[in-house]
Amino acid sequence: MAEEEKNKIVWNEKERKFETEDKEAYIEYEEEVRRGGKVIIMDLTHTYVPPTKRGLGLASQLCVAAFTHAQTHSLSIIPTCSYVSDTFVPRNPNWNSVLYKEEDVKSNM
Repeated sequence: MAEEEKNKIVWNEKERKFETEDKEAYIEYEEEVRRGGKVIIMDLTHTYVPPTKRGLGLASQLCVAAFTHAQTHSLSIIPTCSYVSDTFVPRNPNWNSVLYKEEDVKSNM
């Protein structure tokens, strides 16, 4: 249980990342503003898990936190980070509906 609490994922809005409470593992993002100044896209740019914490599923947990946040706030995700695009998304196709599609922008212009 103590390990789970240590690995709790929190949203650090100021620094634009989701991170473990100890701030050692994180996923960073950039926001894209469109539609009258409203943020509609999260570009997931970098995922980091320190060597001592690899293999615990933290990168996946960080992605789930970011994708859940995006879904809850009606945002689309651009998976720029190679972990997100090459590992998380292929293993978790149930999140494909949250991914950014070019037609999303065209329909909002």
